[in-house]
Amino acid sequence: MFRRTGMYGYKQRTQHRTLTMTAAAVLVPLAVACGGEKAGVSVGARPPVTGIEWTVDSVTVDGTTRRAPSHAHAHLRIDDGRAAGGFGCNQFSATATATDDRIRLSNARTTRMACDNTRMTFERALARTLTAGPLTTRTDGRDLTLTTAGGDRVELSRK
Repeated sequence: MFRRTGMYGYKQRTQHRTLTMTAAAVLVPLAVACGGEKAGVSVGARPPVTGIEWTVDSVTVDGTTRRAPSHAHAHLRIDDGRAAGGFGCNQFSATATATDDRIRLSNARTTRMACDNTRMTFERALARTLTAGPLTTRTDGRDLTLTTAGGDRVELSRK
């Protein structure tokens, strides 16, 4: 009787240990994958930047800040791998790649309307900055700053 219980106990412990190891082998990679996944450009408790209509307030290039002209509607929205908006005179769309705290806008297409010199000067600076390469994002949910590797930046606010 003792041997049978002892043998059954050994078999049960072995099966339990095997089940535990199998569960760990399956669940640990899933937990790591889920813990590292990011939706849009949201890291931890950081507010997301995608799915929001942002108004462009200013662009700073080579230390010179240009405020968005009051009569221009410069704006940006990033959704599902796409970006679209207005530079202040012309409309644009682009491919948007978001990783960690960076966004890259590429393959930009724009309309080609001519506007007054103030809007066109602002628009050229904004377009170059947004498409200059990866942009580091910093947001508090209300305001967003996009910064190039060279330090140029675009200041935006939630519409």
